[in-house]
Amino acid sequence: MNLRLAATFALRELRGGLHGFRILVVCLALGVAAIAALGTVRAGITAGLSQQGASLLGGDAEVEFTYRFAREAERAWLVENSKTLSETVDFRSMVVVDRDIVERGLTQVRAVDNLYPLIGAVTLDPPISLSAALTGTGAIMERALVDRLGLKVGDPFRLGTGQFTLSAVLERYPDNASGRFGLGPRTIVRTAALDGTGLLAEGTLFSTQYRLELPDGVDLDLLEEKANSQFPHSGLRWRDSRRGAGGTARFVDRIGAFLILMGLAGLAVGGVGVSAAVRAYLANKTKTIATLKTLGATRRVIFLTYFLQIGAISSLGILLGLVVGGVGPVLLGPWIQSQLPIPADFSFRIAPLAEAALYGLLTTLIFALWPLARAERIKPANLFRGDDVATGLPAWEYIALTLLAVATLGLSAVWLSGTFWLTAWTLGGIAAALAVLAIAARALRKIAGALSTRVRGWPAVRLAAGAIAAQSGEASAVVLSLGLGLSVLASVGQIDGNLQLSFGEDLPDVAPSYFFVDIQPDQIQGFRDRLSGDQDVSKVQTAPMLRGIITRINDQGSEQFSGPHWVLRGDRGVTYSDAQPTGATLTQGEWWPKDYNGPPLVSFAAQEAAELGLSLGDTLTVNILGRDITATIHSFIDVNWEDAGIGFVMTLNQSALAGAPHSWIATVYAQPQAEAAILRDLAGQYPNITAIRIRDAIDQVIELVGGISSATRYAALATLVIGFFVLIGAALAGERSRTYEAAILKTLGASRLRILGSFALRSAFLGLAAGLIALAAGIGGGWAVTTFVMDGDYRIIWDNAMSVILGGVLVSTLAGLGFAIRPLGAKPAQVLRAND
Repeated sequence: MNLRLAATFALRELRGGLHGFRILVVCLALGVAAIAALGTVRAGITAGLSQQGASLLGGDAEVEFTYRFAREAERAWLVENSKTLSETVDFRSMVVVDRDIVERGLTQVRAVDNLYPLIGAVTLDPPISLSAALTGTGAIMERALVDRLGLKVGDPFRLGTGQFTLSAVLERYPDNASGRFGLGPRTIVRTAALDGTGLLAEGTLFSTQYRLELPDGVDLDLLEEKANSQFPHSGLRWRDSRRGAGGTARFVDRIGAFLILMGLAGLAVGGVGVSAAVRAYLANKTKTIATLKTLGATRRVIFLTYFLQIGAISSLGILLGLVVGGVGPVLLGPWIQSQLPIPADFSFRIAPLAEAALYGLLTTLIFALWPLARAERIKPANLFRGDDVATGLPAWEYIALTLLAVATLGLSAVWLSGTFWLTAWTLGGIAAALAVLAIAARALRKIAGALSTRVRGWPAVRLAAGAIAAQSGEASAVVLSLGLGLSVLASVGQIDGNLQLSFGEDLPDVAPSYFFVDIQPDQIQGFRDRLSGDQDVSKVQTAPMLRGIITRINDQGSEQFSGPHWVLRGDRGVTYSDAQPTGATLTQGEWWPKDYNGPPLVSFAAQEAAELGLSLGDTLTVNILGRDITATIHSFIDVNWEDAGIGFVMTLNQSALAGAPHSWIATVYAQPQAEAAILRDLAGQYPNITAIRIRDAIDQVIELVGGISSATRYAALATLVIGFFVLIGAALAGERSRTYEAAILKTLGASRLRILGSFALRSAFLGLAAGLIALAAGIGGGWAVTTFVMDGDYRIIWDNAMSVILGGVLVSTLAGLGFAIRPLGAKPAQVLRAND
């Protein structure tokens, strides 16, 4: 009965249209659209990666080995269990172009056989066949490297000691989204063309991939299990078309989840707009509510009447957001696909839209419930006197329902994002920022109230302070909506700025000039001799280098023991040493004696050991070149990963790796003016070695981080746009009070300029307060992430800080002045008679 009566009342009032709720609809639509669009794009990329898994992998399945080719028994098993088997080799090298001034560029080489690619196709410019392009010593190269080296089709270049000819520019190739991080653009050659180049000698850093085309109906799970059981200690790594994109799929999923969580910040700002709109609407309905209560309407009927109205109008905003967020990516799909290096399938999908709708509904419930519940507790006498409906706490059941909605929102975000800690920190940050901003808004009103009674001789300032102090003023809405958007922007700007400083300004003081790999044992002494007498070289570090996979810890599977830690994912650098490395600090245990020849011992990086839960005396089984070595942890060593120097997770005693083929790595610290000569001499004498310029590697990381920062900034800007609409809503809701205020002031003799100055000061003060509070929150968030997540030194980025404050003042002032025109133009007599 109550519900039917409330529905009747709600429908009658809704006949008046959306007056007072347009901003609510816009805020919800924008917030939901942002989340729906991000979810649709993420789902489209994920679907594309899944559908094209075999093409991205280059086969139905792949088996990879590090530092070696498949042994005879392994290759025989692969041939037996596949229709077709293709072998590729992956490594880094230097492209050398002989001119008057020799040009060099780092490249990621893929050496392929005649069957490559098993699945998918290579696109070349000019459009010739791959077999024609790779005939003899022909090679193809990605355009970025072709342009950098000034090459054109038909030009010669060197890899190691081998001469090659550029046959075509590599536009697209099927297995380019496997998740491997490459420091240079791709070059593809035939494996047979590398004979005699010195690039695939024993111990050099390369990996081999065996792509399998499988018979129809093969059980991939069963085949993977067979491969691992057939060669349990070989270091074999299996991947198949179900996860053909490898790390790329994980990266897309994590970034997509993070951006959706950022979208929730925008929806939270929209929630502030919902709360403000509901309060303003109910304030204009005081007489209606009083009349209904006088005629016998119960509190529950009053609550349900306006709850149904808000629900219907909010549903319209959510629906509009779903349409925009769901249809937009589909319509823009071809353009988005052209900008992506990976496949995507942008079609209409229910799941991301359902997620966005759920967030929209829960946000509406959280922010609308309290002002609705407060209204039902006001007595008719209070309502006829025009008392504010937004005072007092609601009944306990509404508080409990609000807390339940908050918990549901948090749990839904955790479940749908699949990342507990990321979600917990993001939602916690949003909640903390809203709480700080709410407290700050209340404090601001108190300060403004005190100021309004003490200012003498500044009428505009006094009027502005009095308006800010008003209980029904705009302070809370402005500080909450504008402050949260600016807080996100400030945090992103501070984190990004500190990253740029750590990679940029700090790099020359701590990082080496070059990182050299694939130095053969018989070359290391000559390498050192070239650098030892060079006055421009301040330091040279060298170390033997192997790579191994930690397969077991204390006779348990490694991930079973420690979980999915980065150290256990793939292969890691391993070195050996009889003496404790110079400058290295042991945190626990001791170094083994010189010339130790007992059971294998290992010194493990201290921080990573703590994260893995390792202790002295634990055993590690490391697969190196297909051989399992079980070593006992003898000490923990402090490894500094921040100086871009040589660092290893594991250092074994020398006899443990006796006879294992390996190469050496080196870092060279030199003056900038000497770098070119060092590279020319060493690369000329040892063409097989690969030189990685640290600055180039850092630039690539900066570019990647910059792309993520840009995406995050766009999400933060979306939050700020929603906040701007909330400001418009607050200004629109306060237009009647400003009109009345202007009429009184005009009657008392105030000029339009003075009244306008009061309105401008009010908005500027609120924007300044929101900017300062947001800056404090941004600095705190930036410090926490930089210090505890990135383990770096934090400095305030002042240009970002000033832009946040100025942005707050500008946005708030523009929104306030935009709604000062009509109040200034109203005639006092008409206004005062209407309020008589």
